Amino acid sequence: MNSFTEENYLKSIYKLVSGKEAVTTNAIAEKMNTKAASVTDMLKKLSDKKLIKYEKYYGVKLTAKGEKVALNIIRKHRLWEMFLVEKLEFGWDEVHDVAEQLEHIDSEKLVAQIDKFLNYPKVDPHGDPIPDSNGKLHIQKSQLLSTFRKNDNCLMTGVVDHSPAFLQYLAKASLTLGCEIKIKEINDFDRSQQISVNKATPVFISNEVAKNILVTAK
Repeated sequence: MNSFTEENYLKSIYKLVSGKEAVTTNAIAEKMNTKAASVTDMLKKLSDKKLIKYEKYYGVKLTAKGEKVALNIIRKHRLWEMFLVEKLEFGWDEVHDVAEQLEHIDSEKLVAQIDKFLNYPKVDPHGDPIPDSNGKLHIQKSQLLSTFRKNDNCLMTGVVDHSPAFLQYLAKASLTLGCEIKIKEINDFDRSQQISVNKATPVFISNEVAKNILVTAK
């Protein structure tokens, strides 16, 4: 049995590594909002449990055992977020902190039943892939809205920024998963965009917003 803190470390390391061979202690400390010395102590515990491989001047990566634990925590977190939004009418900006608590419930049957109850969703309310019971992810080939051109049509598939403030901003502009976006204009000066959402009255969004919206071509 792993502690909540250990599980949080494994989840954070998994997200930080993402395509890299290893991640530094300082990066983990920043992600976990703690001191490097505290991270070092935890890494030793995780290494003793064979959940990570840690070399002082190389960095940290998960073992197969550690990755399995991390993916299970991520699976539970994202299923809980989906359950809260779909069945309990939470906003997509409200679910992260609640799911952070619920993800540590240790019941495989509960997770399997929630997955079945939700009809085996592939993504969470923010468009992030939900690992299946075998830890496999259904990855969507999405791009940033900022990379598209004038007159392009696309469908919103996810977000990069998961902060409540950003999600609330998007909701007010009717920018939610599955919405249709057409780029009407792109400002040469600052790359801000005029877009229509589901063929409604065009609105302006900054390039910073466009760089945090994931879409696929329509």
